[in-house]
Amino acid sequence: MKYIAGLSNPDDCFLCRYVRTPAEDPQNFVLWRSQSVLVCMNRFPYTNGHLLIAPHLHKSDLVQLSQAEMLELMQALLKAQQALAKALNPQGFNVGINLGRCAGAGLPGHLHFHVVPRWEGDTNFMAITGQTRVIPQDINESYQAIKDAVGL
Repeated sequence: MKYIAGLSNPDDCFLCRYVRTPAEDPQNFVLWRSQSVLVCMNRFPYTNGHLLIAPHLHKSDLVQLSQAEMLELMQALLKAQQALAKALNPQGFNVGINLGRCAGAGLPGHLHFHVVPRWEGDTNFMAITGQTRVIPQDINESYQAIKDAVGL
């Protein structure tokens, strides 16, 4: 419900808020920042360890990114995958980007990558029959494990 309620205020970009408030990184589950990119936990994850990687600047499309931003995004993606592999030992990953609301973007104005660790059998009947996701690890535990894996 918190996510759904937040959709009613499209001018409030949580990623821009995270960029502006580095002192609140632990509360916002921001794992690390580089010159133009931040990496954070998804508060509404598909599974534990679900990360978001976003440029600091509020840009909605890949064509708006500079070469430096694109390079930093890909470097952060690699670092995120390595951290998740070390911290959570997944058997695979989903990596994706949704461009536009009709493509599934919950925050269409601020481009971001999703990095989702996956394990054999990590889906179950709850999502189908109970419209509920079962996340096997608390977000605080995942956050600390990933920070430890990155050495931060």
